[in-house]
Amino acid sequence: MSVLQTTYLVVGGGIAGVTCVETLAILHPEESLVLITASSLVKNVSNVSFLAKTIVKFDVNETEAISLQRIHPNLEIVYDSLKHIDSANKIVLTDSGLKINYNVLCICTGGIPRLIADAKRCNRIFGIRDTESVQEFQDKLKAGRRMVIVGNGGIASEIVHATRGIQKVWVIRDDYISATFIDPGAAEFFQNTFKNKSSSETPKENETVLKRHVFSEEDTLVSLNKDLKSAALGPDWFRKLELKNERGEQELEIVYKVEVNKVYEVNKDFPLEVELSNGRTIQCDFVISATGVEPAVNYSWDKEPEKGCDGGLSVNELQETSVGDVFAAGDVAHAAWEHSPHWFQLRLWTQARQMGAMAAKAMHGRITNEDVLQDFCFEIFTHCTTLFGYRVVLLGKYNGQGLGDNYEILLRTTPSLEYIKFVLQNGKLQGAILIGETDLEEMCENLILDQIDLSPFGDDILNPDIDIDDYFD
Repeated sequence: MSVLQTTYLVVGGGIAGVTCVETLAILHPEESLVLITASSLVKNVSNVSFLAKTIVKFDVNETEAISLQRIHPNLEIVYDSLKHIDSANKIVLTDSGLKINYNVLCICTGGIPRLIADAKRCNRIFGIRDTESVQEFQDKLKAGRRMVIVGNGGIASEIVHATRGIQKVWVIRDDYISATFIDPGAAEFFQNTFKNKSSSETPKENETVLKRHVFSEEDTLVSLNKDLKSAALGPDWFRKLELKNERGEQELEIVYKVEVNKVYEVNKDFPLEVELSNGRTIQCDFVISATGVEPAVNYSWDKEPEKGCDGGLSVNELQETSVGDVFAAGDVAHAAWEHSPHWFQLRLWTQARQMGAMAAKAMHGRITNEDVLQDFCFEIFTHCTTLFGYRVVLLGKYNGQGLGDNYEILLRTTPSLEYIKFVLQNGKLQGAILIGETDLEEMCENLILDQIDLSPFGDDILNPDIDIDDYFD
């Protein structure tokens, strides 16, 4: 049996794992490092730009794993899967029988698809996670006439936005679209955009609307998203693909507040029949299941680690599990530390990158006996993505998460241009949704972090005729 010895061992070729490797290459380039990845293709981040101190926009690319050796000459890549962790002796065993001795280990195995019940027996039901599944989707789309999309997160939303020339039935269990990321008001903004783009009429002008509302937690409840198995696609994945079918009419129907009961294979005009919880049946060529993920912990341990309620490996503020010298980052990790007031876990590529870098810093500190503090990015939740062609920035408790019913919401919206939502409690900004090119990202970040009392400004904080940035320079 082959045996390897390394100081640092990272398992997983997704954003978290590759970020961990890249950070270790900077912090400790002279030390040995092994990356275990099941695929020769890994995900890395490029074109990183900071919209503010903690708001980061970046591209996610797929690259050959071997290319990582250019930045870390002591890196060795093992194309295999994790089978067993012997933490007492600091040894991992791979599926092929390779033994690797490590000093510190970081697990970044991501998540596995949580597909609808009939997916295992029907090859016309599939989820989109990595390049392989996107390619399968493209192949089916070329010959498809109608598809059913199940799920209400980022991937489902972008499939709806990016595909053309095929009938789409979008099945969601919420009462508005894209509920993982946005609120009902933003959903209406996007749907009005659909209508404007499909209409031959041109709006006379973009009229700005400014409103203040008081909401309860039930009104703005947001479901947490969980990513899928191997390396997540990352933002703007659909832009790199030709997700078009020139046959048939472009058509979208959204079915709200339902779930899929059963999928039948039939010998009719369409090969599948989807039965919904409201009793309706829909015929289609294939089903896209984009209903989230669960942490991938399909390997054995000599000592079972603590796990969170979501099944992820519980980690502290330094990304360390309950097992000594074993760290975890990304979708497989459950953030078990006491969170800052404006941060919470949401399994996204942004947090996978942050956790991977934090784990690398803590691993390096463990080897060099240096003290490490948690990165500042965990002070406030931030996420920058694209939905339906618009830039979307989420900040803090953007949907009033955990604020009970004691908060106000201030809205400013300009049809087809921007949607701005401020969540205020006791006159202080707690969260924000910024859709479009608002240029308010840095100001909002500062207001949330500094907790400045905005009561004196009233509704003028979002008055389009006042440059509010001038007040906070």
